[in-house]
Amino acid sequence: MEREHKRHLLKELVFGLYAEGGTEPASARRRVTSLQTSEELWNEFRALVNTRPPIPAGDGWLALQDELLEGLISETGIASIDDARTSSVDPRMRLWRGDITTLAADAIVNAANSQMLGCWIPGHHCIDNAIHTFAGVQLRLECARIMAEQGHEEPTGQAKLTGAYNLPAARVIHTVGPIANGHPSDLQRRQLASCYRSCLDLAAGHGLRSIALCCISTGEFAFPQQGAAEIAVQTVQAWLDRHGAEMAVVFNVFTDVDETAYRKLLT
Repeated sequence: MEREHKRHLLKELVFGLYAEGGTEPASARRRVTSLQTSEELWNEFRALVNTRPPIPAGDGWLALQDELLEGLISETGIASIDDARTSSVDPRMRLWRGDITTLAADAIVNAANSQMLGCWIPGHHCIDNAIHTFAGVQLRLECARIMAEQGHEEPTGQAKLTGAYNLPAARVIHTVGPIANGHPSDLQRRQLASCYRSCLDLAAGHGLRSIALCCISTGEFAFPQQGAAEIAVQTVQAWLDRHGAEMAVVFNVFTDVDETAYRKLLT
């Protein structure tokens, strides 16, 4: 994306968010002007959308947001499941290291929290924040509708399907993993396995043929990475064997530790 056009989009988007929040137009313009670089503008945009309530946005603002996000993802480069390394243990399973928001699969999995509205911490480097940021504000709105209809927090180990909006994936599957705090109980191990089964069941039930599974609960929820990888691979392989499904399953990793753990299990 051309640098000046990116700056223009970011300025208009940030101005719109300021105005939506009640800032007087002249003051909003001054605040936008004070943001000198594209990085400053992006950080402000991300902080504002991360903390924006799940309310509809105007069509004009959404068009600018969609153009920006699609351009940024395209600029980064879109990956295919064919880029993932096929397991020598089971060719239905693959391993890919990278940013899940750039992966074109039928579904990607988001490690959500029980509120299911995305991460509200401005610029936080968790997968929930990244997926909601690059999908666009439409995702939080859809999640809010689902949760309003449900009427209670999302239980651990289940899964919900939404659109992916500006992501190259077709759908996002959200699941809430167990909060292990470094010492998972037997119940939490079963809950983690349930997360993977629920995601696969939901994908298969909607006729999806490929799914990228993130490392559920190993970040903020502090489930030990090696143990989580073992549960993930064992659960997925058992599910594939039981269902005989023609599902391409990609284990998506982002750290050296996770990559090493999965590589040992899949080769």
